[in-house]
Amino acid sequence: MGFTDTRFDVNLSILFTELPLLERPAAAAAAGFTAVELWWPWVDAPVPEQSELDALRDALNDAGTQLVGLNFYAGQLPGPDRGALSVPGEESDKFRANIDVAAEFARTMGCTALNALYGNRVEGVDPQVQDTLALENLVLAARAADRVGATLLIEALNQPESPLCPIVSAPKAIEVVDKVNAATGLGNAKFLMDLYHLAMNGEDLHEVIEKYTEKTGHVQIADNPGRGAPGTGELDFSDLLGRLKKAGYDGWVGLEYKPGDRPSHESFGWLRGA
Repeated sequence: MGFTDTRFDVNLSILFTELPLLERPAAAAAAGFTAVELWWPWVDAPVPEQSELDALRDALNDAGTQLVGLNFYAGQLPGPDRGALSVPGEESDKFRANIDVAAEFARTMGCTALNALYGNRVEGVDPQVQDTLALENLVLAARAADRVGATLLIEALNQPESPLCPIVSAPKAIEVVDKVNAATGLGNAKFLMDLYHLAMNGEDLHEVIEKYTEKTGHVQIADNPGRGAPGTGELDFSDLLGRLKKAGYDGWVGLEYKPGDRPSHESFGWLRGA
């Protein structure tokens, strides 16, 4: 496989997790990456101590790694949660408290992509109530992202792994993107096209790329089945990434796969031909 025209970044919340958080940027740099992305690193703290934010910023800067993607607070990831912004009560409050913190951290790092995971359906709560709350919170997040020159990303997860999440298809994610842009008038909400999740849903990836690349702000990859590195499953990434390029996508492609039983730095052999 050859990917000479693709800009890859490594997700430090799923790769290099055998190391403490503050050691991962240097490990990614040692593996040849100049850019990284992160889920919200403090799963229990939407508003961490400033010293923790400063330490992470220093670790990223000292390693020479550019932060190109960051999640807003999304609950326990990995774990049972799939986001917080549509969950009434404490979780939604945590999301709102996190918005400006995450946006400001992104600003200081030059990060221009902020991912807002929708969250699960809650038993006993009207889905319309959750969707109304979600739109309110996404509007707040989009405005905060706009203030720091960033895009707000909306991601489709997959039904088998996230049965309680309502955003489990590309068309549904695009529907939310369009609603947010209509509500704000800013146009800075975009689709996060995660090819692994879409493949797990059984979606036609060629059709998704053809129809939705124009509205895509970020791409993530892992092979399917198994969520491993490219080459461990059935997806043809030379074809898929080539189609993305032809469709006009020139942004970052996040490596969001599990390294398996080996250390993360040994999982990049598939890139040697790049």
